[in-house]
Amino acid sequence: MHANLASIMPQAVAVWCAEAGHDVSFVCFTGFEDLLDELRFDIDLLFIGSFTQAAQLAYALSNLFRQRGVITVLGGPHARCYPDDARKYFDYVLGFTDKDVIDEVLGDCRPHRPFGAQLSAQGQPAHLPGVRERWKFIEPTLAKAPTKLKAVPMIASLGCPYTCNFCIDSVVDYQPFDCDEIREDLRFLVKRMPMAWVGWHDPNFGVRFNDCMEAIEGGTGQGSLSFVAESSLSLLSEPNLKRLRDAGFKVLLPGIESWYTLGNKSKAGRKQGMEKVNKVSEHVNLMLEHIPYVQANFVLGLDEDEGEEPFELTKRFLDKTPGVFPGYSLLTAFGDAAPLNLELQRANRVVPFPFHFLNNHHAMNVRPKNYDWAEFYDRVIDLTKYSFTWNAIARRVRATRFGFASWINVVRAISSEGFGRIKYYTTVRRLLDTDRSMRRFFDGETSEVPSFYVERVKRDLGPLWEFLPAGALRHDPNAYLRKTHRRTSQGPADLEGTDKEGAGKRVMVEGRGQALAAGYEESQARPRMDRASQSSSLRMEGR
Repeated sequence: MHANLASIMPQAVAVWCAEAGHDVSFVCFTGFEDLLDELRFDIDLLFIGSFTQAAQLAYALSNLFRQRGVITVLGGPHARCYPDDARKYFDYVLGFTDKDVIDEVLGDCRPHRPFGAQLSAQGQPAHLPGVRERWKFIEPTLAKAPTKLKAVPMIASLGCPYTCNFCIDSVVDYQPFDCDEIREDLRFLVKRMPMAWVGWHDPNFGVRFNDCMEAIEGGTGQGSLSFVAESSLSLLSEPNLKRLRDAGFKVLLPGIESWYTLGNKSKAGRKQGMEKVNKVSEHVNLMLEHIPYVQANFVLGLDEDEGEEPFELTKRFLDKTPGVFPGYSLLTAFGDAAPLNLELQRANRVVPFPFHFLNNHHAMNVRPKNYDWAEFYDRVIDLTKYSFTWNAIARRVRATRFGFASWINVVRAISSEGFGRIKYYTTVRRLLDTDRSMRRFFDGETSEVPSFYVERVKRDLGPLWEFLPAGALRHDPNAYLRKTHRRTSQGPADLEGTDKEGAGKRVMVEGRGQALAAGYEESQARPRMDRASQSSSLRMEGR
């Protein structure tokens, strides 16, 4: 993860460990470091925060450190979505996480094998360490950013008010943070790094728009900071856009997702199809009059999609909105997270791709409802090519009013997000025709992972490949469904508590950049060992 996209939660864990009196080291892995050189082995406890796409890397690291007597803890998106698989490779797997949960781990600090202890708080925390408290971990992370642009991670809320059934945030109640704390964090940042960018990690920024903007306006003064946020079109009226512009917002990422549903999120009401395209295009063009850079997000492969129409509608949207950058995600069912996942598992539609490829782009682990795999990839490739031809890139540049936005559009289009993705999808599509093992795996005839994917994991892990535990490339794609059936028939098991030991341990927090978001597996977690009635929670799931 790029240093400018690094997450808040690993920094928060580092703060909590330091506050508990421990010796803390912090490493944000951006993909370029030699981890075997960066990480300290003279430690007692290793925290790893990981997206699912980094799960195999996290498993290898945990195995390496456990061989040297270190206790390992997994938090973040993967721990929220695949706790049962993660428990095979870690001593602790954390669900909703607050300071009490971290104190629980620090106090216990002992091996839990062959299956790790699963801990979760019962609700979200009312407070997370702010920028001032996290600064000693933010500063060395930003030093890794290869450009002068430095983005500081902040968050104004947890949860989401929308109920998109494919999204892991949809089951977590919306909860804003204290606006006074946001204001003070921004005042601190203006003094320490007045030209910084702020990346708001809210799943949906600005739900309580006036309160949030008053805090930002009061904290930045003359607006020397620049802001990036993901928000919904329903919140972005023209008066609100003007206010965001004046406050320093440079990048907005609204979610359109589908041309057939989620009209409340896109401010399209009951409009569908071309009618919704026209409505949304008009709105996004209005955004581009006030905000330099706009990315519109879509999910490809939803069950309501059928035939060529959804892809052709997206092309018409791009024609009508030439200045927007399109962000395409393949539908992905992340384990125990979104409500839709149980339905997909009941229908036996989840494909057990290695976690390494579950980043919304390199694999769609849900068999499409209305497409053959070959047809689906043909349409995805066609849309991606349409979006990133040189002609489309030139039109996007001409329609962009600000120099830095034009530059970003070009760089993203010719990088792994544009040209690179076309090349990757084309390779997968070719293998579906020429490699029988690929087609059998995609169609569910075998669970044997094709060599194409095995070799890519091996290449990406490099020297850590040898530490990947046996069997770690495979997982049960229906684990959530099986667990739900067991719980329904047997009831929850009673689990014993643990002793409070290990005070004064040396602690390392190793964080891979991750966005704060949601999980779903709260009810499956191991009960808190004490203070359960007082506990609050942070959703450590990633978008």
